[in-house]
Amino acid sequence: MYLARYQQHGKTHYAIRESYVEKDVLRSRQLIELGTDPGEYVRYPGGNAFYIHDAIEDQLRALGVVYDLDELDDIFWPFIDPDIQKAQAYFRRRGSDARKRPSPGRQSDGNFHLFDRRRVHYLRFGQMDQGRIGRVSPKLFSVLSGKSRDEIEQYFLLSEQILKPHERKSYIFVIFDLQRHFSEHFAKTMPQGLDQNVVDRLFLQEICRLNRDEGFWADLGIEDHLHGYLVRYLTIFFDNDYGRSGYLDDLLQSWINSRRGFQFPERKIRVSFQEASTAFGISEEEMRRLSKRELARRFRQKAQELHPDKGGNHDAFIRLATAYQDMKARKK
Repeated sequence: MYLARYQQHGKTHYAIRESYVEKDVLRSRQLIELGTDPGEYVRYPGGNAFYIHDAIEDQLRALGVVYDLDELDDIFWPFIDPDIQKAQAYFRRRGSDARKRPSPGRQSDGNFHLFDRRRVHYLRFGQMDQGRIGRVSPKLFSVLSGKSRDEIEQYFLLSEQILKPHERKSYIFVIFDLQRHFSEHFAKTMPQGLDQNVVDRLFLQEICRLNRDEGFWADLGIEDHLHGYLVRYLTIFFDNDYGRSGYLDDLLQSWINSRRGFQFPERKIRVSFQEASTAFGISEEEMRRLSKRELARRFRQKAQELHPDKGGNHDAFIRLATAYQDMKARKK
């Protein structure tokens, strides 16, 4: 069994679902609708104890569902009183290894969909370059074993909450493997340096391709519109910006190390508007007027012109990258 979240009339609703095997296919079914507040089914007899309302167990037994109380407690745990969570946290950690969820009947052979593996890999390591994903231990992906497509998507809905704002767009760039469409070596580390119109087009192309992938959706089936589980990726991609790139830091450090006697300033680098406008090739007045979004667009255009991979000047590119990072920090 697992807890499912879904939107209905602008509100988050919850339900208990389970994965099961039917004709060698892992499917999902809804067991109990919990409404908008599953905490209503939690009872507190006193002290630090709690239990789940008998009505839930009665419904599960009526459906012939095999479960144990620990499994049921795990489902309702996010809605338990915070003080009781704190008091019982130690005991739950001690018992977590013993609470292994049984397979619903078919263990996966580890041949998980590449899209799922990319998601697990990024959420675990936070790496944009997944060139070594094929050599990662299969144990990393065992969290997907025995789960239906619906349960897997519910798993990622929860797991993706750890992403910080500056990681969200990079996450989408990686899991849809957009980097494979570009020859620039920095595509795996600095996607903001790429032509974003091309990136946007490729993203829409890839999300539509996944939406038509029968092997991916399995029991859920293909829909004639964008699947609900993919809609959030559209929002994440177009409503967020890339975070600061470590690639720029590496280039800057390499440039500094190549100058004998150069000492990195202890204070944070500050670039004047005049210096920035020179690096960008625009007037100082125009530089001051640029919004953060317009600044990013100008940077991408100029970076394509100056990047060493394109035959540009290495030092000029470093000055441009430094100016961009500094100006972006000042823009609101």
